[in-house]
Amino acid sequence: MILWHTSTAVAAVWFVFRDPRFDYRWLAVGSVLPMLDAVTGGKWIMHTLAFSVVLVTAVMLATVGRRPLRRMLLGVPIGSLLYLVFSGAWNDGETLWWPAMGWQLGERPIPLVERGWALTLVLEAVGAILVAWGWRQAGLGDPRHRRRLLQRGQLDFMVN
Repeated sequence: MILWHTSTAVAAVWFVFRDPRFDYRWLAVGSVLPMLDAVTGGKWIMHTLAFSVVLVTAVMLATVGRRPLRRMLLGVPIGSLLYLVFSGAWNDGETLWWPAMGWQLGERPIPLVERGWALTLVLEAVGAILVAWGWRQAGLGDPRHRRRLLQRGQLDFMVN
């Protein structure tokens, strides 16, 4: 589910913020970060809203007086929040709203397993289509644009 989560996060951030200085590299990291819960065998802390709130709070506190670093790192909690949206985590209120719904985080399969392989493959194919669209829209066929993405995390959408 890498393509689905990263491409939907990039598209959502671009359409909402339209900030040419946003660092999409850190957004991509944040958009797949909750998948690390799979190591525990299922949805756990990273699939909660509390995790994303703590993450954004940590970034804000750790970067006081360091605006460029803050601008760069804010992509991580934004990406983790978008993961919750595009994974359908909101369908499991008990996990999403932890600890407000109780302290126990039960054993729950990760979204990939819950939704089944067929839907997962469809979503990943949609993600691949979004990647191809974004590649074209950001002019990533041009080495200068690719270099800017790799070095600064920035995309130049609608360059054509």
